[in-house]
Amino acid sequence: MQNFYHVGVDLEYDDLGSETINGKRFYVTPDGKQYPSVTTVTGLHSKKAIMEWRKRVGEETANKISTQASARGTKVHALCEKYLNNEIYYKQGANLTDLDMFYKIKPTLDEKVSNIHALEIPLYSHHLRVAGRVDCIAEYDNKISVIDFKTSTREKKEQYIQNYFMQCSAYAVMYEELTKIPITNLVIIIAVQEGNSQVFTKKRDDYIKEFISYRKLFDELYLEKV
Repeated sequence: MQNFYHVGVDLEYDDLGSETINGKRFYVTPDGKQYPSVTTVTGLHSKKAIMEWRKRVGEETANKISTQASARGTKVHALCEKYLNNEIYYKQGANLTDLDMFYKIKPTLDEKVSNIHALEIPLYSHHLRVAGRVDCIAEYDNKISVIDFKTSTREKKEQYIQNYFMQCSAYAVMYEELTKIPITNLVIIIAVQEGNSQVFTKKRDDYIKEFISYRKLFDELYLEKV
C-alpha cells in the first residue's frame, strides 16, 4: 500500500455550519456570513440539460438514477479519502462495484499524487461570496493542485463537464484567500463504471471568470428568494 505524505494546513476554524434554504445549500462562515455552496452555483450551468433529461426519462426513473449515482459517488469518494489518509482498512465495508471503480483510479493516485495539503476540508471566500468542501489539495505531477474525484457510468466528453472545472477554479481561489498559497492547476479524476478512468488537467484562470459570471447569475435568480 502506498504511503502518502501529508503536509497539513492550519485554518482558523474546524468546520462551517450549513443549512438548506428554498432547496439551495448555504454555508455559514466563522463571521456569520451566508454563502451558497460551489455546486449550487455551478449547477446553474447544467440546469437546462438536467431538466430536459428528467423530462425525457420521467421523474421516477430520474430520481432513481440520481439517487444511485449520488450513493456511488459518496462511496468512491470515501475510498479515495481513506486511501489517501493511509488507512490500512480503507476497503472495509465497500462493495465490489465501488471497489472496482476505485481500482480504476488507484494507479493515478499512486503515480501522480503526493504531498497532500488537505482532504475534504471546508473552504470559503469573501471575494467570491461562496463556500464548499474540496475533495483534495495536493501535488499532482509535482504541481500543487485542486484535485476533484468524480464518478460516472460512461466516459465524459470534456465539453459537458465545464462545471467541474469552474468548481475547482473556485476552490483554488478560496484556498489561496485563506492560506495565501496560490494554486493554478486543476485536476479532475473520473472513475468510470463502463470504461476506463479519465483525467482532465486545466488551469484555474481559464475558468474563474465564468464561475464569477454564474455567481452573479445566482444572485439575480435567487437573492430575493433566500
